[in-house]
Amino acid sequence: MSTAPHESSATPPAEHRHFSTWTMREKIGRMLWYWVEATLFRFSPRPMYRWRGWLLRLFGADVHPTARVRSTVRIEVPWHLTVGEGSSVGDFAILYCLGLIRLGRNVSISQYAHLCAGTHDFTRRDMPLLRPPIVVEDEAWIAADVFVGPNVTIGAGCVVGARSSVFDDLPAWSICVGHPARRIKDRPRFDSAAP
Repeated sequence: MSTAPHESSATPPAEHRHFSTWTMREKIGRMLWYWVEATLFRFSPRPMYRWRGWLLRLFGADVHPTARVRSTVRIEVPWHLTVGEGSSVGDFAILYCLGLIRLGRNVSISQYAHLCAGTHDFTRRDMPLLRPPIVVEDEAWIAADVFVGPNVTIGAGCVVGARSSVFDDLPAWSICVGHPARRIKDRPRFDSAAP
């Protein structure tokens, strides 16, 4: 029979304790945003893009007045979000902005896409939160149900095919598909000022 003290009542070692990576101000901001997103944002009529942009800017997001964010989009930590001129985010997309997410000009994020700018350091026992950014450059299109992981840059004009998974940077003016997404061919370049 063991004479060792019962370990369950002891204070866990430091590597097992979880400390919040969020400041009190961030916690309060997130709580307020949850309420605003679930009410004023979510129940706004479809064409009220300027209203939703204003709400996002109120919470620190950098959203161009011409950007179109649908009311069903889920946004975590809006003050880490930038949405450029003429860009759109489709229904039920998830912008998980634990780290910075930057959408350039004329970017299309289709319905059910999931951009996840957060992960954990699995090489450590306490698995601390990491917040690597996601950048989607001008004129890119993230098609329906695409997953984009943290620390990824999607090049200008890149098209990511539906239901692809993106874990590495993708080249500009290319068409990429698969799990993980890979370039399959080039996309024609065009003048962004042209109709």
